[in-house]
Amino acid sequence: MKELSLTEEDYLKTIYQLAALSQFKEGVGTNEIAQKISISAASVTDMLRKLSQKEYINYVKYQGVTLTEVGKAHAVLVIRKHRLWETFLVNKLKFRWDEVHEIAEQLEHIQSALLINRLDEFLDFPAFDPHGDPIPNEQGEFKTQMRITLQEAPMRVALVVVGVEQDSANFLQYLNKIKVNIGTRLVVLEKIAYDASLEVEIENQKTLMISREVSENIYVKTIV
Repeated sequence: MKELSLTEEDYLKTIYQLAALSQFKEGVGTNEIAQKISISAASVTDMLRKLSQKEYINYVKYQGVTLTEVGKAHAVLVIRKHRLWETFLVNKLKFRWDEVHEIAEQLEHIQSALLINRLDEFLDFPAFDPHGDPIPNEQGEFKTQMRITLQEAPMRVALVVVGVEQDSANFLQYLNKIKVNIGTRLVVLEKIAYDASLEVEIENQKTLMISREVSENIYVKTIV
């Protein structure tokens, strides 16, 4: 296989992530990719041709794009590096979870497999990153966990935050402001019929209202 540029690696990761969100589709559309990375559809088409020639994707014009086995493996490797670096930055260098995405975007392109495996070992083989996303192991396997959105959670049951759907800095900074993070314990006291906002008790200390939009982007699981 031919070597990939940083941009080509980003495309593979984007295609993988979009495919994961649309499991029942035959492939990812050009317009979906263009919207995800904020670039013109024509530029996306040019890049897809290059990746197809390098045998990282299956691409036919006007049809969905799928990753080849090699393309999928490379996309998972980029995701593995990104999430390990985010974990390192938060756990060891004390960055906040809203500060690390852009830095990890740069670090994920480091090619040394030995470095990444040593980093994984140094971090004691974490299964999830600071945003609750699973970190693939060296074999490309993801650990899964049962979780639901806060919007779906039952009333008056002990919950713990295990992840977020949206990882934009603005959203994470808002969660910082209301003191909700991975590991925060919650109880939903009431769902308001008018707009599906939630009255939530946080860490047995305070209650606040959380909008439907926010609650749909927070993942929780029940505490056994």
